[in-house]
Amino acid sequence: RALVVSLIFKAYLAISSKLSEAGIIAGDAIPPKERSGAELFHTPTLRSAQLFERVCSDQPVCDPIGRPEVHAAALKQATGEAIYTDDIPRMDGELYLGFVLSTKPRAKITKLDASAALALEGVHAFFSHKDLTVHENEVGPVFHDEHVFAAGEVHCYGQIVGAVAADNKALAQRASRLVRVEYEDLSPVIVTIEQAIEHGSYFPDYPRYVNKGNVTEAFAQAGHTYEGSCRMGGQEHFYLETHAAVAVPRDSDELELFCSTQHPSEVQKLVAHVTSLPAHRVVSRAKRLGGGFGGKESRGISVALPVALAAYRLRRPVRCMLDRDEDMLITGTRHPFLFKYKVAFSRDGLITACDIECYNNAGWSMDLSFSVLERAMYHFEKSYRIPNVRVGGWVCKTNLSSNTAFRGFGGPQGMFAGEHIIRDVARIVGRDVLDVMRLNFYRTGDTTHYNQQLEHFPIERCLDDCLQQSRYHEKRAEIAKFNRENRWRKRRVAVIPTKYGIAFGVMHLNQAGSLLNVYGDGSVLLSHGGVEIGQGLNTKMIQCAARALGIPSELIHISETATDKVPNTSPTAASVGSDINGMAVLDACEKLNKRLAPIKAALPQGTWQEWINKAYFDRVSLSATGFYAMPGIGYHPETNPNARTYSYYTNGVGISVVEIDCLTGDHQVLSTDIVMDIGSSINPAIDIGQIEGAF
Repeated sequence: RALVVSLIFKAYLAISSKLSEAGIIAGDAIPPKERSGAELFHTPTLRSAQLFERVCSDQPVCDPIGRPEVHAAALKQATGEAIYTDDIPRMDGELYLGFVLSTKPRAKITKLDASAALALEGVHAFFSHKDLTVHENEVGPVFHDEHVFAAGEVHCYGQIVGAVAADNKALAQRASRLVRVEYEDLSPVIVTIEQAIEHGSYFPDYPRYVNKGNVTEAFAQAGHTYEGSCRMGGQEHFYLETHAAVAVPRDSDELELFCSTQHPSEVQKLVAHVTSLPAHRVVSRAKRLGGGFGGKESRGISVALPVALAAYRLRRPVRCMLDRDEDMLITGTRHPFLFKYKVAFSRDGLITACDIECYNNAGWSMDLSFSVLERAMYHFEKSYRIPNVRVGGWVCKTNLSSNTAFRGFGGPQGMFAGEHIIRDVARIVGRDVLDVMRLNFYRTGDTTHYNQQLEHFPIERCLDDCLQQSRYHEKRAEIAKFNRENRWRKRRVAVIPTKYGIAFGVMHLNQAGSLLNVYGDGSVLLSHGGVEIGQGLNTKMIQCAARALGIPSELIHISETATDKVPNTSPTAASVGSDINGMAVLDACEKLNKRLAPIKAALPQGTWQEWINKAYFDRVSLSATGFYAMPGIGYHPETNPNARTYSYYTNGVGISVVEIDCLTGDHQVLSTDIVMDIGSSINPAIDIGQIEGAF
């Protein structure tokens, strides 16, 4: 109703402006401050600049490190020639799998009848939990608390109840709608964090706490205290390529899987579990993904496992690629969070203590929610030093699709709370938020609430650079003038500093492998444990190998990520893909260089191709494996207190100017400046692309 009134008023201002221009009404009929209320937003002319560290021009030509090399698959992707999972040509005898999804958020299945679907010509099989043992049906990325097919009870809307294998997609989807499922509703149905708190619906072993200093004493001595709360909702991943899998039986007891996943080894392990095959008879492959953002780290199993089971049982190739609505129903989102905090601070805004409760909405199964919560608990203070801290964390169990990894993995949610706290403090003490930020910033040598010392903390420099680059102080004066002169349109500028820890929260995942094969013509085939999701990981790995071997990038090719090339891979996630896989690639290159060293010494004027040819005829192995384990991490307050939680931190500052239309709520970002400290970039073009894409 308020919007309708606003739109009518907006029309009145626009019409009055036209009448005034035509001389029909007085020119001053509408006061100057009111006139901009008639305007609408238009997309401005986009202007941008990217600044990065230039490498020395005297570097060797075949050293591509630090240079803005073009993404290895950019041209293929731009022209549509790049092959994704569902672009693999259909095979002889291939079937399509259509899913039967739950239409209740929490209910007991009283009847499951697929006879009408199976009666259709071209429908070959129906699969449900009855086709698996209880053990085979229980799956999950860490805890096996999920099911391939719902077993007797559904826990969320969109849970997979069964699957129909048919000749084509249209028939499979039509048949799946004919499967009759009858339910008996169960209660309570819990959807929100507040409902979970009300019913005490938490996963076992929660809450968990992280403590530093003496919070109670700090509150007793504080000049000011304040209690507040904030929340962040969920978010769809909306990768351009939905979840997809193609399974091909290669022999009576072998399966090959092409899957759109960030974690091929996880798919291999769970397919082996569901089919009761040993892992060495299952090969999981991923050539490239059309986006992931964390949504394909663990949730790929929702599609891959039923597809693999159907292919194994029917001895025929089986395919499935979810429609967008199916994908959004079946898979979870970013974790919604609720934060309740109490903060103590001095009269000038120096924070002395914080007691904060973090609640995340996990959905119906654990998935990776425990790790997402931990990262939020470790990132809530952002770039600000708080000497006395108590952080409590709760993983809420609700009747939603299981929420999962999503870019930042709990970090953005925790930082969101930190920015609320710093602004609350600035508002109460009546100081500029920038001054309060500077007063509370960590300094090099400070220790976090999880006992990690900050060996190098450049946030002040990032802030100063960004303030200068964005003309922050000039813009503030311009914004104040604009706001005085316009009643219905307002502008504000925001400054956001960040500190993000680089490492997997689970220690064993901080490892990677590689395989380097050199052929007789000198060409190099490189395999590593990371997955190309569009982020340019393969391009960076080629650059690393080119420098290490001293050869042009054009001689190196990466075909795919496959579990028969590099086993036991970690997911491509947590912003460590290029770190750990790059080090594994270097390890393989160093082994090969050692073998070639005597040949290079004997033929100092030789070319790469001549050295390789000589090595082959001298029976020197031209294949090498590489491995890397991230050192010095694995912090645990009792068992490993001296280790680090994160290998290092990336830091950055963003400054944005936003304008809002007070009548309609419409808004527009007018300008953004970002300064990121990521060390010396392997490939500035790709890293800037990642930063801009994230923004």
